Amino acid sequence: MHRLALVAVITATALTMTTSMAAAATARLTGPDGADIGAVTLTETPNGVLLEAELRGLPQGEHGFHIHEKGACTPDFGAAGGHFAGGGGQHGYAAEDGPHAGDMPNIHVPASGELTIEVFNGNVSLRDGEGMLLDDDGSAIVIHAKADDYESQPSGDAGDRIACGVIEK
Repeated sequence: MHRLALVAVITATALTMTTSMAAAATARLTGPDGADIGAVTLTETPNGVLLEAELRGLPQGEHGFHIHEKGACTPDFGAAGGHFAGGGGQHGYAAEDGPHAGDMPNIHVPASGELTIEVFNGNVSLRDGEGMLLDDDGSAIVIHAKADDYESQPSGDAGDRIACGVIEK
């Protein structure tokens, strides 16, 4: 009886570890000059993905914060492509057919340039299926120079890309 209980505990522990390991990813962000900007940890939940970001070295103010369609930040941040659309639609929370799956709220960086935030995105997933971020060409987190206006097409007029990080398991 004790062996059966021990096997059940070991099996449950292994399944929990496998599930949690498969449901987490990280993006290390760098600036255009290669400076370390911080990291975003992505965790799968039953309802979407929780993004926890610890950022530094950013200019004060509002900045667009998006998931982009390709897991590439080189040779320049343009390699990340456009916003991750997921199931389609238009860019922006204010767009009638929006938002893209990769659209997220602007971030507000204080004068110190350091910011710790949590953002929930219910339109993406780290697992197979619609909104999958870890597909064949991957995805990236991008921070823009200006705030996203949540409506301009195609990308919210958020300006240059000032930080980029590939999402990796």
